[in-house]
Amino acid sequence: MLLEALYHVPRDKWAYAYDSSTIHLRIRTKRDDVEHVYAMTGDKYNWDGTYHEIEMEKAAHDLMFDYWEVAVKPKFKRLSYAFKLTAGRETVFLLDTGIQHEAPTPPGDHYEFPYIHEVDLFKVPEWAKKAIFYQIMPERFANGDPSNDPENTEVWGGVPKIDNFFGGDLKGVLDHLDDLVALGINAIYFTPLFVSPSNHKYDTVDYKQVDPHFGDNALLKQVVEACHDKGIRVVLDAVFNHCGEQFAPFQDVIKNGESSKYADWFHIHSFPVQVKDGVPTYDTFGFYGNMPKFNTANPEVKEYLLGVAEYWIREIKLDGWRLDVANEVDHHFWREFRQVVKKANPEAYIIGEVWSDSLNWLLGDQFDSVMNYPFADQVMEFFNGGMDGYDFSNEMGSLIMRYPQQTNEVVFNMLCSHDTPRLLTRVGNDKRKLKLCVVFLFTYYGTPCIFYGDEIGLNGGGDPDCRKCMEWDPKKQDRELYDFYRMMIDLRKRHPALRRGRFRFLQAAKNDPCIVYERIDEQMHFTIWMNNTGKQRILSHPMETEDWFDALTGDGVKPKNGTMEIGLDPYGFRILCRKLK
Repeated sequence: MLLEALYHVPRDKWAYAYDSSTIHLRIRTKRDDVEHVYAMTGDKYNWDGTYHEIEMEKAAHDLMFDYWEVAVKPKFKRLSYAFKLTAGRETVFLLDTGIQHEAPTPPGDHYEFPYIHEVDLFKVPEWAKKAIFYQIMPERFANGDPSNDPENTEVWGGVPKIDNFFGGDLKGVLDHLDDLVALGINAIYFTPLFVSPSNHKYDTVDYKQVDPHFGDNALLKQVVEACHDKGIRVVLDAVFNHCGEQFAPFQDVIKNGESSKYADWFHIHSFPVQVKDGVPTYDTFGFYGNMPKFNTANPEVKEYLLGVAEYWIREIKLDGWRLDVANEVDHHFWREFRQVVKKANPEAYIIGEVWSDSLNWLLGDQFDSVMNYPFADQVMEFFNGGMDGYDFSNEMGSLIMRYPQQTNEVVFNMLCSHDTPRLLTRVGNDKRKLKLCVVFLFTYYGTPCIFYGDEIGLNGGGDPDCRKCMEWDPKKQDRELYDFYRMMIDLRKRHPALRRGRFRFLQAAKNDPCIVYERIDEQMHFTIWMNNTGKQRILSHPMETEDWFDALTGDGVKPKNGTMEIGLDPYGFRILCRKLK
């Protein structure tokens, strides 16, 4: 065994309380180097009476490492533990004090999980595990009230530009809620709604007023109530990293300079505030002078923004916040933010916009979830032919092991957004590739999100092209694609195993773009077969039982001589399942 590859620490994603009675343990070993791993567990005050040796399961792998996992239910909520690893005739033990070849004397040198405290549990909203999100940019979704259109509003369906308007509003959303229900949507994520001069509204001017081009506060409340009546949760976008240059406190700084009482609300390097050679004399989002960055360590700023967060939770019974540029705001602020929001609504869902490994924000004291752009990038790379099944399984295994299970169950997965090209464009306008991506989205860990219009075939490049007007003429919609989305949404909603079941690759080989993977819980076992090639393929995998059926058609499917063979069209898929109870 390569002992240098062994890794475990008694914290973070490696040892954590999943619920009030369960502790999850993980350990890392060199890829294909260890045959068996056992967790040696017990209570340090009664080791002999509580000792259990539990075999761990290889839960995932990446290019260099295997990751083993086990769930332990200690009788008294305390746990001392060590690991025993075997390969051939070699046995080693991994302890808190290091690695040794001789059996340890428990529990002195063992790792400890001292106690499962209810107050320390990282609890994520249960509803988010069942959510099917739909992202809406209100300005581009539907124009329900032409009377509130901005000046120079263009004809609906025109070419999107950085600074043009088409008149979309909250009345338009209200008018189409039944369409979302018909699709199967049970959660909406709105991009910013508050007063702003732009079409995207990420340069907020008034955090407690709905932009008049969208409606007013009363209409937003009406929309949220209508959503709740239809079983739809609502999450709003919060821009707390920066504001718009027309924000009153920043205008005061422009007017009064150093003497402004708001001077410390921002990160200002010199006065007067201005942009010199393309670089502002104050910190901003990127180098955009019209988006000055808040000093969230300032007590007054903190009080103001946390008051905004609490206000909308209470005023409209908001179900959560998506946090823009979340990684550029200090952790102290987000810890207080979580306390304020969860006090106002314990089931609020908090999603941070972080584009990379986000573990620092996902330890139970800040966010519930993040925008999982790494997921989207790897899915796009694989289904566009950029890697084989072996590499894809490595990349997905690495993503799974980034976070604790409760985060994996609600991580915010999308295939595109307002910040990326459209899904159909990302797959080269190949609808069959798009369907494989969507199948993977709805049969994988996490909370899936659809960007408005993807389900009817909207395409588009990067911003602003991805922000097209929604197409409401059925004759111009891809209704076959719509039916496909609806079918996959319904499948996921009907089967908890596709939301909470274990995920594992069964087949993912080098130089082969075809994969087979499974989702399994106590009730159902799913296997998903994907032909990610441009030609006919027959995929096979050992299966002992004969009680399989097609999850989409209900037709029975039986293996021959213990092997299941599935013939697939180019870029085709098959979803099989069987009942366990």
